Amino acid sequence: MQHNSAFERLVNIMNELREQCPWDKKQTIQTLRQLTIEETFELTDAITDNDWKGIKEELGDILLHIVFYAKIGTEQNQFTLDEVINGVCEKLIFRHPHIYGDVVVKDEEDVKRNWEKLKLKEGKASVLSGVPKTLPATVKAMRLQEKAKQVGFEWENKEQVWEKVEEEKAELFEAIASGNRENMEDELGDVFFSLINFARFLQLDAENALERTNKKFINRFTKMEAEALSSGKALQDMTLEEMDTIWNKIKKQ
Repeated sequence: MQHNSAFERLVNIMNELREQCPWDKKQTIQTLRQLTIEETFELTDAITDNDWKGIKEELGDILLHIVFYAKIGTEQNQFTLDEVINGVCEKLIFRHPHIYGDVVVKDEEDVKRNWEKLKLKEGKASVLSGVPKTLPATVKAMRLQEKAKQVGFEWENKEQVWEKVEEEKAELFEAIASGNRENMEDELGDVFFSLINFARFLQLDAENALERTNKKFINRFTKMEAEALSSGKALQDMTLEEMDTIWNKIKKQ
């Protein structure tokens, strides 16, 4: 198949670079770690922008990193690339008994519940243990909620979730009135967590929703800066009312 020859080409190039390029020869799993994180976030940026050209490029970069780690693993006598690929193949077969076995499922929720049960059989101590500690907080909250759902720890409808949002908001205002900053931070975190849960019930990606707002703010703010300069002023020399007028004009555009 065509993708087999393309993959083999990448592996061969990686082998050559590891042997001949001073930079590639020097890399370790520790030095690659931050670069891998950066490439992953570049992929998420491309996905948020629905930039298919960018997605294709970033997938290639991540695939390179996978091959790079496997090359180092082989050098360290830890694992080979074949073992990495066969390992994930075996995992997929084991965790899809409704495809490769005789288990019957009704829908995707059944699939998710079976997935979590099988992970526990693999030795996971908790349904939450598979959530990486270093995930961004918003993504981690979504994953924790989704995993808890698989064992039945879940609200029945979005109205109940919104009631929880209102409850947490009231507790936040109580904490603000008390002046205790630690309590304020705790309660603000609870508000965020409940809002993320509400987003999940709306089948929305809370992380992506916030990032879309970030991008929208950057776009509008930079346009506001440009318009202010075109009128001969810098933002710091304007009143809030003047800036708000420009902001609202940009929003209408």
